[in-house]
Amino acid sequence: MCCIKDAKFIVPAGDFGDICPVFGKGFSVEKPVRSAVAEISALGVYEAHLNGERLGDFVMAPGWTAHHARQQYQSYDITARLQAENTIEITVGDGWLVHNMNGHCADLPWKKTIRQPVAIAAIHLEFADGTAQTIVTDSTWKVSKTQFLSSKLYDGETCDARLADVRNWEDVAVYDYPADVLIPQQGEIVREIETLDAVQILTTPKGETVIDFGQNMTGYVQFIPQGAPGDVVEFDHAEVLDADGNFYNANYRRAKALVTYICSGKKEPYKPHLTFFGFRYIRLRQWSGELKKEFFKAVVVHSDMKRTGFFECSDAMVNQLYHNVIWGQKSNFLDVPTDCPQRDERLGWTGDANVFSKTAAYNFDVEKFFTKWLADLRADQRPNGAVPDTIPALSYREHSSAFWGDAACVIPWEMYLAYGSRELLDASFESMRMYVESMRHAGSSEFLYDTEDHFSDWLALDGVYDDNTDGTNVRYRKMLATTAFAYSTEILVKAGEALGKDMSEYKALHEGIVRAFNDHYVVDGDLLYKTQTMYTVALKFHLVEDKPLYAKRLADCIRANGNRLNTGFVGTAYLMDALTENGYADVAYTLLLQKEFPSWLFSVRMGATTIWEHWDGMKEDGTMWSDEMNSFNHYAYGAVASWMYGTMCGIRPDEKNPGYQTIRIAPVADDRIEWARASLQTRHGLVRSGWEHKDGHTVYSITVPEDATAEITIGNETKTVGGGEYTFIQ
Repeated sequence: MCCIKDAKFIVPAGDFGDICPVFGKGFSVEKPVRSAVAEISALGVYEAHLNGERLGDFVMAPGWTAHHARQQYQSYDITARLQAENTIEITVGDGWLVHNMNGHCADLPWKKTIRQPVAIAAIHLEFADGTAQTIVTDSTWKVSKTQFLSSKLYDGETCDARLADVRNWEDVAVYDYPADVLIPQQGEIVREIETLDAVQILTTPKGETVIDFGQNMTGYVQFIPQGAPGDVVEFDHAEVLDADGNFYNANYRRAKALVTYICSGKKEPYKPHLTFFGFRYIRLRQWSGELKKEFFKAVVVHSDMKRTGFFECSDAMVNQLYHNVIWGQKSNFLDVPTDCPQRDERLGWTGDANVFSKTAAYNFDVEKFFTKWLADLRADQRPNGAVPDTIPALSYREHSSAFWGDAACVIPWEMYLAYGSRELLDASFESMRMYVESMRHAGSSEFLYDTEDHFSDWLALDGVYDDNTDGTNVRYRKMLATTAFAYSTEILVKAGEALGKDMSEYKALHEGIVRAFNDHYVVDGDLLYKTQTMYTVALKFHLVEDKPLYAKRLADCIRANGNRLNTGFVGTAYLMDALTENGYADVAYTLLLQKEFPSWLFSVRMGATTIWEHWDGMKEDGTMWSDEMNSFNHYAYGAVASWMYGTMCGIRPDEKNPGYQTIRIAPVADDRIEWARASLQTRHGLVRSGWEHKDGHTVYSITVPEDATAEITIGNETKTVGGGEYTFIQ
């Protein structure tokens, strides 16, 4: 029985400043209880305790949603915890809502009203005699300041442990916020997933004490203070050391990422409660007493997604690259698919999620994760169909950026392919259609999405992406945006047909876009802009007829660039498939194995443990690309892992029988790698595919789950099989 909508949102009646409030209520239970449930939410992030014991293990509850339309609450079974006399306490920190995230969302109308953390809760008791009682947040609750003197998303947390048990109860005020936006928990729970031991304690050339946990990650540090009452522990966070081996966190920009802890004298483990950080290193700015690395552990925090995909091969650097992809996803799938977890951003950028969604569904079961996020996308989608750049939205504009807004079409389709998720596809269909219509009505004709304001092939190195000579940049963006228009329209058609809808209108629209692309952007038998990315999307999105010719041009571009890519966020996601699907698997393997900049393995060679935002985030000499926009934990370029699963080992879904009911298995081996293997837990069972070079032959080993069929292609031969284990020798 849902009763939280009968509760009131409450805030401190007085001004607590930065101090986190705890809202409390005592209640008696005078007869046997059959069942008891607590429902809790907050505008901010909360931890709840009943009779001194924490409820649940959701980190950063209630999560981040499009709060103006959708506010999650969590339900806790408290039956076994009740006593005759009880106290519920809900501590609330700023989270994503209370401060303006360094200006990211200062202009949102609903955001301007939230000045202090807000709580709402209801406890529903059902007694053995058939009667019931409900306790809801209202003006009878009390509030106290806590030991958390400050807790902010970017700046970190300050705790005075001496105040942990101090409560000076004050009055609350009712906060006017609509309870009808409340929804039950929809997404995955964010939890503490694992811990990492400190690898070493370093003394840097500057004489600073730095602790290395060996892995760039998201979460926080648990430590055991050694100081006397009033002594201070203070440390900040970093992803990398600079060229001289010194602590470097200038790339965090305005995010202080600072933990300050005032000791109580107890040597008990402590960790931040209401914030998180992206880091590999911490710098001890203050510490009292003995110092041992055993006093420190890094707690890894992310959405609790089931791991479904595994890959490995004979090349250690490629394995490290795959490791980096996995950690990039774990680090950035914290309730929303963030771009990065460390600096003053951490936003749900739609472009990053779009290009990575296929890979995400190989690595982990992300159906529930994206079901929740796509519901937020629909809630924040504009009336004209445009999709904001980030979800939850922190700003709005008239038109979407191509390949960013396309998340509205691409991700529901990828989830359908991976999980056979017809329900999600159906729930998303109108949003998909609206997005295509927004592009249809924005350009100079219904077949051209030639608006100017696009992120384009973000961070590409092709010389066109950032060249604005004679409007080159603008024309290039218009051309690339039209390819996205074609792709999303093609997906809309396939989605509609899968749902049994008449898609003749949108088939005609797609045909018109392809014609318009060729009329406007194919000149003298070649593309207007001859970049790796443009050739890639022209091939991948079926915009050119003579695919062998354009595939050769793409391969020639790569070879002319020293067998290196120069694509950005868009081109990189589709490059490897465009090559292999058109007869240039050898070139794709060359790109995968390239160790010189720009390449995936360049960052591996430079010691990366996650995917970088820039191909040269750290340069060969150890200097940085810049301080301003240089994350070392961005997952977009990790989209290459879908090629490892889907081409190297050949495991792909079938559009006609999605969710791996029918599995398409077509591994592509290469002599430069001795062996490769992958596995994927699907809705129909575990599929495995691998190969090794042995005695002058290539031996393929494939396992098809009993509840599925597979179309296995080895070389030029295709065989349809049922469940079982199969070996092929070529």
